[in-house]
Amino acid sequence: MGGFIDRVEDALGEFGPASVVDILIIAGIIYLVLLLMRGTTAVYLARGIVILLAVAFGLVRVFELTVLEWLVRNSFPALLIAIPIIFQPEIRRFLARVGRTGRLGRALFPAYDSVLEAVIEATENLSERRHGALIVLERETGLEDYAETGVRLDARPSVGLLEGLFYPNSPLHDGALILRGDRVVAAACTLPLSDRVDRGRIGTRHRAALGISERTDAVAVVVSEERGDISVAADGRMISRLEKPRLSAILRSLFSTAWERDRVASSGLGRFWR
Repeated sequence: MGGFIDRVEDALGEFGPASVVDILIIAGIIYLVLLLMRGTTAVYLARGIVILLAVAFGLVRVFELTVLEWLVRNSFPALLIAIPIIFQPEIRRFLARVGRTGRLGRALFPAYDSVLEAVIEATENLSERRHGALIVLERETGLEDYAETGVRLDARPSVGLLEGLFYPNSPLHDGALILRGDRVVAAACTLPLSDRVDRGRIGTRHRAALGISERTDAVAVVVSEERGDISVAADGRMISRLEKPRLSAILRSLFSTAWERDRVASSGLGRFWR
């Protein structure tokens, strides 16, 4: 017991301002990693790895299993190689955010308010006519890679333009429409499909909306061609069967400033994503 106390006292004696900074930096990195993995399949992968390691260490300590201890100890180099491969989307997303630090926490531009109005109005009209649509609004993470898969456009979004692009049998109706700021960037874009849902349970548009929201921080608005339902996907989650007031409230909360988010959350809008 005395030896343990001595070791604790020695450790506390070496604890200084540099140690505090070191701990805060490590805690910040862990927090950012967990924040980026929130709502994605990486959370379950990380949880599985942690559980397996905890069980292995517990068995080694309790039963003194020499072979298992050797295996666990020598598996760490392999984990250092496997982790970047397993968590490649999350790492790319983190590096993309770091490269765009000047855009983090940006406010809702006055011009973008009219863009949201156009998206909401067009989505409502498309829903009434049961015209399928997939509109993706870029936030901090760039969508240039996905825009290159479609047809380049450079136009200011309007209700008529959005409705026309998704008119049935029109050349650009099939695929996703990408908006960046107050411009329509590209149409008929191909997006990654989510693997978190059964293929027969939701359609391709909804899987694509979930897929882009899992890999980036973009917001996807979907109109079902079969039922005309409106859905919004963000942060790897989706809420469906939205009426115009609720759709408007959700989109504005997602594109508001941090101060406005706190105000919206205090008014009860935060429950939409729970």
